[in-house]
Amino acid sequence: MYSEIDTEEQYQEGSGLDSKMDDLADRGESTYRGSGRLTGRKALVTGGDSGIGAAVAIAYAREGADVAIVYLPEEESDAKKVVALIEEAGRTAVAIPGDITDHDFAVGAVATAVEGLGGLDILVNNAGKQQFVEDFLELSDEQFDETFKTNVYAMFWMTKAALPHLAPGSSIISTSSIQAYQPSPTLVDYASTKATINTFSKALAQQLAPKGIRVNVVAPGPIWTPLQTAGGQPPEKLPEVGSQTPLGRWGQPAELAPAYVFLASPESSYVVGETLHVNGGMPTP
Repeated sequence: MYSEIDTEEQYQEGSGLDSKMDDLADRGESTYRGSGRLTGRKALVTGGDSGIGAAVAIAYAREGADVAIVYLPEEESDAKKVVALIEEAGRTAVAIPGDITDHDFAVGAVATAVEGLGGLDILVNNAGKQQFVEDFLELSDEQFDETFKTNVYAMFWMTKAALPHLAPGSSIISTSSIQAYQPSPTLVDYASTKATINTFSKALAQQLAPKGIRVNVVAPGPIWTPLQTAGGQPPEKLPEVGSQTPLGRWGQPAELAPAYVFLASPESSYVVGETLHVNGGMPTP
């Protein structure tokens, strides 16, 4: 059982690193045990260096998949640890540093993953930007654009680039959020992108289902990741955010990974266009 995180206010510059969090997140390094559910599969995970993405990459490798991770260059220290864990599981790891808000890089990252892995079966659109703004009038065009480029455009570009490589039985999984259903007033841009991800995925799922490609979404609640400590929430509110859930605590990335494993595995072969909520009991429509 996980307990509530007892943390003081903390803040990181940039996109944040797992290694610099005062209370380290559990990404499943010592807790996740695989059982061969993804043996021989090849997965690309964006934002795979830290938080949810790292937990997914680790779980996929321990389930038998080869994994490519995409991450910002300044997150290299976290990425190296994830790559090492993938390789410790006996799987191939492909590290792809770069900025997915750049169209050419996003498309090229898919090609790099396909080449390095020898194919592609699973695409996880997980990388995200979340930056709180107290006053809507202070929400700049630049931030609004970057949030949509990171959370929506990159998903669009990479999904489009991946499709020619995805055979029947492949899976596309995107990360939404409780914010799509219960938007915070300080996260207007972020919440809007997460609602977009839901609708995008439901529509695309209907188009790709006849081809045997399944599209689904995972919608996390408050999860203890570097995103939160790097401006995702006001620092003074960090200690109380998790207490708003019925479970009364932050979720850990390791608690999200099984949802992504399920949606990528044959066990979910009849699950299409769905949103799987992993949010500690927060009500959703």
